[in-house]
Amino acid sequence: MENYFINYPKNTISSNLTTEILTASRAIEYHKTLPLYQPTPLVSLPNLAQKYYVGNIYVKDESHRFGLNAFKGLGASYAIHKILEVQPHIEVFCTATDGNHGRAVAWASKIAHKKAIIFVPRDTTDNRINAIKYEGAQVIKVDGNYDETCAMAKEMSKKEGWKLVQDTAWENYEEIPAQIMAGYLTHFQELEDNLHCLPKPKIDIVFLQAGVGSWAGSGIWYYLNRYGSNHPKIIVIEPWESDGILASFKAGKRVIPNCTFNTIMAGLNCGIPSLSAWDIIQSGTDISIKIKDKFAEHAMRELYYPNGNDKRIIAGESGAAGLAGFFAIMTSGDLQLLKEKLEINPTTNILFYNTEGATDLDSFNKIMNQ
Repeated sequence: MENYFINYPKNTISSNLTTEILTASRAIEYHKTLPLYQPTPLVSLPNLAQKYYVGNIYVKDESHRFGLNAFKGLGASYAIHKILEVQPHIEVFCTATDGNHGRAVAWASKIAHKKAIIFVPRDTTDNRINAIKYEGAQVIKVDGNYDETCAMAKEMSKKEGWKLVQDTAWENYEEIPAQIMAGYLTHFQELEDNLHCLPKPKIDIVFLQAGVGSWAGSGIWYYLNRYGSNHPKIIVIEPWESDGILASFKAGKRVIPNCTFNTIMAGLNCGIPSLSAWDIIQSGTDISIKIKDKFAEHAMRELYYPNGNDKRIIAGESGAAGLAGFFAIMTSGDLQLLKEKLEINPTTNILFYNTEGATDLDSFNKIMNQ
C-alpha cells in the first residue's frame, strides 16, 4: 500500500464552530501577558539547504516556548484562559496525553492556580511522566493506547466533575479543542514580520507533522485564511505506524488506522483524527505522507550536528518529523513522484516547525550516539 496520498484541496473552509473560534481568536494578545513569553526563534539553515539542493530551509524552533521544550503551552494556556472566563470556579483540569500536551495543561493549570490530573498511555516514558509531575500535576498511567487513554480521561472527568481539556474533538466536544487550536495560531502569526508577509508568503512549501491533527489543522486554517489560493503547498507528515490522517484520506472519512502504534515519535502516536481538525486538513492538505522512524532519527542528527556554520537545533523525535518527511521525499526512490509534483528545485523555500526539543533525554541521547 502506498505511503502517501495526493489530495486536491478545496482551499476554502466551511463555516462551523471551530472556524468561528479560530476567526475570533486573539490568542497572541493573551500570550503576550504570560511569564516568559517571547516569539520563538526562526532559524535559517543555508548549508543544509545547499546539501539538499533547495533555495532556503527555515526552522521555527518551538523548543524555546515558555520553558516547556514544546509548542503545546500555546494551546493549553489559551483554552484554560477561555474556560475560566466563563467558569472561574473550576478547580481541576484533566486531559489525556502522550507527553507534551499533558505537561502544557499541567503548566497552564498551575499558573491559573488550579489542579491538574493527567492520564498517560502505558508506553509513556518516565522522562515524560516526570516532566508532567514537575509542573505539579497528578499523573495516572492507563493500561491502554492513546485512544483508550482519551476514553478514560473523558470517563473520569465526567464522573469526578473535572474539566476535560483535550486536544482532539469528537461529536459534542468541539469548543475546547477549537480553543486549543486557536492558541496555536500565535506561532504562525509570529512569522508575519518575515516569512508570512502579504500578499504572498516567502515560502513555497510548509511541512506540518500530525498526531490527532489539531496543530496541523490550526496551521492549515492559518494559511488558507491568510492566503487563500496563494498559500504555500502543505505536506502533512505522520509516523509509519501511527497514520490516522493518511488512513482517513484513503478511506474518505475519519478512521482508526490499522497499525501497531509503535513509533519513537511519541507526540504523534495517536489514533483517529480530531473531528474538527479533519475537516480543515481535508480542505488544505496537498500531500499526506507517513514515514519510518529512521527518517526522524536522521533529521534529529542533521539538526544536532549541523552542516558548516548552520546553527545547532535540538529537536525531539516528533519535533523533527516535518524535516524527516522532507528527507524521505528527497532520498526515497518510491517518493520521486512527490518531489516532482512539489516542483522542489534549487530555488524552493521550505519552512519546518521544530515542535519539541529533547523531551525524552534518554531516547535523544541514544539516537545522537548511534
